[in-house]
Amino acid sequence: MNRRSAPGREVPDDLCVPQGAMGAPWLTRAARRDWAELAAPSGPAAPFEPEMTHGLPGPARRWLNHAIRPGTPLCGSVRLRMHGRIRLGSWWPFRADQILRPPSGFIWAATARMAGLPVRGFDRYSGGNAEMRWRLLGAVPVMSATGPDVSLSAAGRLASEIVLVPAAALSPAVTWEDVDDEHVIARVGVAGEGHPVTLAVAPSGALTSVTLPRWGDPGKGPFGRHVFGVEVRREATFGGYTVPAGVRAGWWYGTERWADGEFIRFTVDRAVHF
Repeated sequence: MNRRSAPGREVPDDLCVPQGAMGAPWLTRAARRDWAELAAPSGPAAPFEPEMTHGLPGPARRWLNHAIRPGTPLCGSVRLRMHGRIRLGSWWPFRADQILRPPSGFIWAATARMAGLPVRGFDRYSGGNAEMRWRLLGAVPVMSATGPDVSLSAAGRLASEIVLVPAAALSPAVTWEDVDDEHVIARVGVAGEGHPVTLAVAPSGALTSVTLPRWGDPGKGPFGRHVFGVEVRREATFGGYTVPAGVRAGWWYGTERWADGEFIRFTVDRAVHF
């Protein structure tokens, strides 16, 4: 059985097909280079078998067996298309494309509408370094940031987003720690550091939340470790993978400050694992 990757072209079921080498047209040359590297083909992939989860803590087994259909090629990357609202002072609508390859990196390229005017830019992380670059009307700087603090925060984001690439959770970059019947810690190695990502897993195997102590400066305070959390409100299945598709995320999840820390709500419209 084959599947189509382009009109008139059949590809074997055990291949993870790369998803474009360019990305959004407003990416810088360095970001385009990173996008191309993250989109590189990974070659043949073993099919998922439930036996692969034997030996993992119960919640991890439930999640992975729920998230990956038996026989699905274990592709370690994904390209996502999403829309939602982001809080930049007020809440504004946005649309975005993201390429994600744990633990190597990600690029999130988006257009937000602020009072009807487009703000375009990207967040990226690759090779242990991160950058944020956003422009109003493509010209007026809105936000730019780089440096060790930005990179460490982006590494935590990359670790938490492994739930969008379930096959990557079976890689040697992830080790598991049992907590209880509903929670498990995935210690995700990124740039030499193990980030402890706690997954809350329902009896069905669906994720209900994802949390971790993430480096950042919410509230414009000093940088440090703060609780970052994702509330999963809906799932969707794309090509054999069931992933969070309706999400609220932000700082201080599960605390009385959550109302101030939440800064993004989005829906995944499309996900292609490769």
